[in-house]
Amino acid sequence: MTDNLTVVLVHGAFAESASWSGVIAALQAKGVDAFATPNPLRSVTTDADNVRRAVESVGGPVVLVGHSYGGAVITEAAVGTDVVKGLVYVSAFAPDHGENSLQLTGQFPGSTLGETVRPYPLGDGTNDLIVDRELFPQQFAGDVPLDVAKISAATQRAIRDFALGEPQPAETPAWKTLPSWFIFGSGDKNIPVEGMRFMAERAGSLKTVELDGASHSSMVSHPDAVAELILEAVAHLS
Repeated sequence: MTDNLTVVLVHGAFAESASWSGVIAALQAKGVDAFATPNPLRSVTTDADNVRRAVESVGGPVVLVGHSYGGAVITEAAVGTDVVKGLVYVSAFAPDHGENSLQLTGQFPGSTLGETVRPYPLGDGTNDLIVDRELFPQQFAGDVPLDVAKISAATQRAIRDFALGEPQPAETPAWKTLPSWFIFGSGDKNIPVEGMRFMAERAGSLKTVELDGASHSSMVSHPDAVAELILEAVAHLS
């Protein structure tokens, strides 16, 4: 049994920590400690190092929650530490060793993300990527109120292309050794729903929730449902 679990949330590409605001409010209303830690979006390895330091600073057991590319980060960050007790994937990647986010995006048909991404050279042979701000609402947040989606488009954080193509480092990804839970929307235009079903089944998800028609921004459009699954994970681990 594990007491006093803290929920640490990790945003993904083209998002930022405030995307978890509704989920955090719902968790805190239930008396659960929760915070969103920054995700630099530079590489899986370095991003996971940042998250690992954050969870180890908590001083107690943690449930790690990742959205989108943040799923790849928590999959790596939970390796080699006994602080993390469980993983929750929110419209997120759960890569195996050697896989990467781009590969998993294209493994099943249906993603239209590539048509909306715009690159900005960084001068070292890599690029920062953003989702075209005009196209962001329909691509990323189709079930989010338009005024909110436009703000999300304007505040999105760029991701380095290397991060999306970097092979998952750990030979044994964390979902192979830790309990996991998955939630995602059937209307996701970034990661095909078949891909998320595949990853959830492969990981042995203890519970998988499909949100009818929900977009890739499921934590924004359905914060209570996401929080409810996280609370189930906390209860299971407590």
